[in-house]
Amino acid sequence: MLFSEILGQQHIKSHLTTSVDNGRIAHAQLFVGPEGSGTLPMALAYAQYILCGNKNGENTSGLDTCNIKFNSFSHPDLHFAFPVTISGKVKSKPISNYYLEEWRQLLEQQPYGNLFDWYKLLGVDNKQGQIGVDEAAEIVKSLSLKSYEGGYKVMIIWMAEKMNTQCANKLLKLIEEPPQKTIFILIAENEEQIINTIKSRCQILNFPPLPEEAISDGLVKQYHLEHGVAKKIAHQANGNYNKACDLVYQDSEDIQFEKWFVIWVRSAFKAKGNKAAIHDLISWSEEIAKTGRETQKKFLSFCLNYFRQALLLNYKANELVYVEPKTNNFELSKFAPFVHDTNIMDISKELETAIYHIERNGNSKIILTDLSIKLTRLLHKKSESDV
Repeated sequence: MLFSEILGQQHIKSHLTTSVDNGRIAHAQLFVGPEGSGTLPMALAYAQYILCGNKNGENTSGLDTCNIKFNSFSHPDLHFAFPVTISGKVKSKPISNYYLEEWRQLLEQQPYGNLFDWYKLLGVDNKQGQIGVDEAAEIVKSLSLKSYEGGYKVMIIWMAEKMNTQCANKLLKLIEEPPQKTIFILIAENEEQIINTIKSRCQILNFPPLPEEAISDGLVKQYHLEHGVAKKIAHQANGNYNKACDLVYQDSEDIQFEKWFVIWVRSAFKAKGNKAAIHDLISWSEEIAKTGRETQKKFLSFCLNYFRQALLLNYKANELVYVEPKTNNFELSKFAPFVHDTNIMDISKELETAIYHIERNGNSKIILTDLSIKLTRLLHKKSESDV
């Protein structure tokens, strides 16, 4: 992958290539950035720069045969670990090597993709993947061997926050003192979910969300959109190129999430003193509970963001509002007054608590029904300024 193909992040590109040119490569690095900011494409380009002996800040001046291998992400000294789970293909003790074909497909088609896209590709979005102790054993085994081409070995661990405690503990010693010329690149969206003993052994590099201009330019180049259309989509994407790509095809899960959200809040508004509307909320909860846990978690995160956008609009911070509702007869400006200083903290807390319990395999129907009833009370709460 060429650095020139990666959107924005020029200062990070320069830092990484300069460190390699000067022979100062940290043996363990943690790339932290929000979804769609380019952490995975950057890790791939960086690994290529190291393994192929490229120079001058781009992956074109090193070994041609080595650079060609990266076109299919099949270089023998490039190793991957990522969240996996059991599936129709793998019945027990899943590890990344069993899913390399699907992984390379994701890298080719959606290098800015997220965990939801990955599980969708595997057809297991009703399960929660992890990087477990069997994966750790495989990493130790593969990195104990000599490099195939006699140079560096690079291990990219994507969504490193999905490492469970047993896996992290097994890798501690290896990450602290890896074999000679072995590089770890950990990639995460949520740094706080990685145990401190792993973080303390890594050099941390933070990726900011992409600027609208970088996303707009990327959309024009990749999809040949008009600049006006690309600029509008870039604004809605809020620094997330993966979301921008989904919006181009109107294939974003956010479109479905918005429909669920509108049904939910409308039912919650009607439910005060209305038994029939309570039944609507229960039916809604049952419907969402039928989806996979990753879908439920992502939907609730979407709701959390939607409430925050409504709050910003309510308090006239219009330049920070990027949501544009696509549901008929639903206007954010009319909904915004119901999200205010008195209820936003409680709404956020209840949504975060629901995500926490779903992640820990709680009964989704009960969790969502409880959340819906609480939302009914909170949305009818008056702002202190109105009292």
